[in-house]
Amino acid sequence: MNRPSRNIKTAALMIAIMLGWMVQSGTAHARDLQSITVAGGCFWCVEADFEKVAGVEEVVSGYTGGTVANPTYKQVTRGGTGHYEAVEIRYDADHVSARQLYDLFFRSVDPTDAGGQFCDRGESYRTAIFVSDSAERAAALAAKEAAEAELSQAIVTPILDAGPFYDAEDYHQDYYRSQDRVITRRGIKTMEEAYKFYREACGRDARIRQLWGDDAPFVN
Repeated sequence: MNRPSRNIKTAALMIAIMLGWMVQSGTAHARDLQSITVAGGCFWCVEADFEKVAGVEEVVSGYTGGTVANPTYKQVTRGGTGHYEAVEIRYDADHVSARQLYDLFFRSVDPTDAGGQFCDRGESYRTAIFVSDSAERAAALAAKEAAEAELSQAIVTPILDAGPFYDAEDYHQDYYRSQDRVITRRGIKTMEEAYKFYREACGRDARIRQLWGDDAPFVN
């Protein structure tokens, strides 16, 4: 595996996104707002990662891919609804493309794991990309093929037809930075503190770093 070339590719991608945002930010024009939907395990973590990307307007945590309308968190995590924990990434296509977001997505998860993500196991924590048209499918497939070639391992993340997306409960939105307090096994913590503890304890960043090395955009 050629680590130096991988590092250069990821660094160039992130720099291109940032430069495109800075160049365009001072120009008034009608924004080309679009969205993609991905599932990458715990939606708190995926939301926290992608809200850092220049050109992303908003990331909404929710549920998709199942058979139950308006599911609750308890229903989804208990299993049987077919839903994934997912996020809808709303972005300005003048500043970042779907292909760039899919490339970042693959490098923010373990796409070789078919049984969940990190410490979270079960159908609701599997990875997936949900596409609504041929252009999204082509971009997602190209990103998947590139990730597979880079890892030299089989990627199990499916590319699925998009269906209804249901927003998760309000307390899940921006959980990673909320100052609301919750009771945890370590006492009363802010949601931000609870999130940080969970992410580290679950081993998310450790596994991504092991898998992707310096090519992991959100953990280095």
